[in-house]
Amino acid sequence: MIKLAIISLVIAAVLAILGFGGAAGTFVGIAKILFFLAIALFVIFLVLGLLAGKGIKNAID
Repeated sequence: MIKLAIISLVIAAVLAILGFGGAAGTFVGIAKILFFLAIALFVIFLVLGLLAGKGIKNAID
């Protein structure tokens, strides 16, 4: 997902250089959404992984 955000930023930069400001702004918005979505998913899966690890550790002991 971070890869898609970076690709969107590169496309936005190219469009801005070529003078397509509206389209560049749209791609920057898409990149922001993808970036924050990736960060949120990372945190959610990090917490779930920690909880699952503790559950397995308690089951083994």
